[in-house]
Amino acid sequence: MAKTKFPVDRGLTARMLTTVFLLGLFYAILVAALAIFVKSLAIVIIIPLGLMFAQYYASDKIALWSMHAKIVTEEQAPQLHAVIDRLCALADMPKPRVAIADADMPNAFATGRNQSHAVVCVTTGILRRLNEQELGAVLAHELSHVAHRDVAVMTIASFLGILAGFITRMLLWSDMFGGIGGGRGGRGGGRGNQGGGQLILIEFAALAFSALFYLISFMLIRALSRYRELAADRSGAILIGQPRLLATALQKVTGDIGNIPTRDLRTAQNFNAFFFAPAFTKGKSGASVSSLFATHPPLEVRLEQLAKLEAQMSSASRAG
Repeated sequence: MAKTKFPVDRGLTARMLTTVFLLGLFYAILVAALAIFVKSLAIVIIIPLGLMFAQYYASDKIALWSMHAKIVTEEQAPQLHAVIDRLCALADMPKPRVAIADADMPNAFATGRNQSHAVVCVTTGILRRLNEQELGAVLAHELSHVAHRDVAVMTIASFLGILAGFITRMLLWSDMFGGIGGGRGGRGGGRGNQGGGQLILIEFAALAFSALFYLISFMLIRALSRYRELAADRSGAILIGQPRLLATALQKVTGDIGNIPTRDLRTAQNFNAFFFAPAFTKGKSGASVSSLFATHPPLEVRLEQLAKLEAQMSSASRAG
């Protein structure tokens, strides 16, 4: 990670490395298992890895296209650029490209594989709802994602999870095995039937493993996503020195998202993990089984962390 004035978060770094290592290990085991049966290794090795690298190198373009966002110049959005210029100078980091998505949903996100290819995007909805200081707090949060490179890690980790789900569906619906439970198992009799039955069990075991990998990868990615949001809240608040501004922005954005039509929120739901605040959530916030599947920690947890940080910074200021 390039040096910036954002505080180093070793907890985030450890979680990112652990998540990528575990997902890579599970994927290697899955490939080794499927290689016994698959007619062409390109299906589970060459094609998926090629797609992963394509997504990694084009993550910024894909994200902007998905949100119908456009890069804006300083002449087109002078106030937004001024806020980002000030924050980048404060953080001692390269300025990312700046984009705006024409959407009423108040939100923001950062994307790109590194600081040199980063993009920070805001919606027109958040520009209308937040004042300049609150917007600066949100953008400090997003720049923290860029500085810690967790966007790139999330892109890789998410793709491995998607890949596991794809392989699971492929095993269910394709003729890769001549049809699971059919084709080879029913030919001949005697030993042929016995061998076919063993093959069916092995094929179902491969299917079960790929499904288990998908579930594990899903849980690991969601846990990492929740932690990275807390880490960005903390780092962004420390950078601007006013955690209460980020808390106010969080409350405004979360409250106003509830007023956006559900249809529009569902459209953006697939991008949840990269948003400042989740576009769509199910159930109540707080500790519950459903919170294990959430991309963001509950609002109460984020506000509590910011309140504690505000108290610590105020206490340190008085002591100084």
